[in-house]
Amino acid sequence: MLTAVYKSKKKADTFLFVEKRDDFSKVPEPLMAMFGQPHYVMLINLAKRTHLGGADLSLVEESLTDVGFYLQLPPPEANLLAEHRKQNGVDSD
Repeated sequence: MLTAVYKSKKKADTFLFVEKRDDFSKVPEPLMAMFGQPHYVMLINLAKRTHLGGADLSLVEESLTDVGFYLQLPPPEANLLAEHRKQNGVDSD
């Protein structure tokens, strides 16, 4: 399964996987507005991959098959203050 990967210039570490290069017809317009002008990164064959950097390969394949695209968002940032307070036994409230 070939897929084209694009990165967002508006949202850091956000990637869009589509079935065909430069075909965003299946991506909802509000999502494209949020994503901004897509910047082409690469064309990859998912069938030859065993894993993807920050995405679940089976989830990407399923989403591409079902809806025609997959949006990879960056992991949420850790709240370091809350983690520090928890480690020191301080309630977060």
